[in-house]
Amino acid sequence: MERWTGAATVRPGMLLFGGRIGVAAMHAHHSVQVLVAARGTLELADATGLRVVCRAVVVPADTEHTVLRGAAEGVLAQLDPDSVTGRAFARRAQPPGCAAAWARAGGALPPVSGGGPEELLARIGALVDEAAGDGPARARHPAVARAVARLPELVADGPVRIGTLAAAVGLSESRLAHLFRAELGLPLRPYVRWLRMRRATELIAAGASLTAAAHRAGFADAAHLTRTCRRTFGIPPSEFAHRVRWAPGPSALPAQP
Repeated sequence: MERWTGAATVRPGMLLFGGRIGVAAMHAHHSVQVLVAARGTLELADATGLRVVCRAVVVPADTEHTVLRGAAEGVLAQLDPDSVTGRAFARRAQPPGCAAAWARAGGALPPVSGGGPEELLARIGALVDEAAGDGPARARHPAVARAVARLPELVADGPVRIGTLAAAVGLSESRLAHLFRAELGLPLRPYVRWLRMRRATELIAAGASLTAAAHRAGFADAAHLTRTCRRTFGIPPSEFAHRVRWAPGPSALPAQP
């Protein structure tokens, strides 16, 4: 069986992977999937059994699919469906349950050249950023900038209470929620979930056990981390621990002009 092996990183709103694309049984995950072969083609099927052989696909969130044949070199992006980037890609693959639509959407993506896992990882990051257009607005409101700067520390300390965060930056909960989504392209709660997943994967990459990584990233236990990981990415975190090299995620704070 073809195994997934390579390099990966988690950024708020997305997981990126470069390396060998493996097979996957029929599943659905709560993320928009972009899959591109750097060499050769991929073979996928939808829930009706329709198969496609193609260079790239875009699979909408919560859509059953299987990867029947992977590629020796390729890239993957799992995008939060509530993010600006995730919505932009999902609009291209309609109707959502049709493999032919996924292949048409993938065919519009630029090709990805081959290389080592780290090179491929950089290329999928660039592809996602470019293909999504301008993306979310940069965080310019000082209260949003302060909230984003404080969130990694709060995530490490335990549960993040939006009311406490809003009070700390001088906004009401509703105002912070509105500004946060408008300026970062992702609602606050999913953003926090991605920060927790990023923290957990960094801890796993550093050698922590699943239980230790779960607790230190703010999950209730290893089972909670596993459920979240399966729902988001379609695979358990143990897969990440054994065959994937993890690169640090970039700063969560958008660059200022």
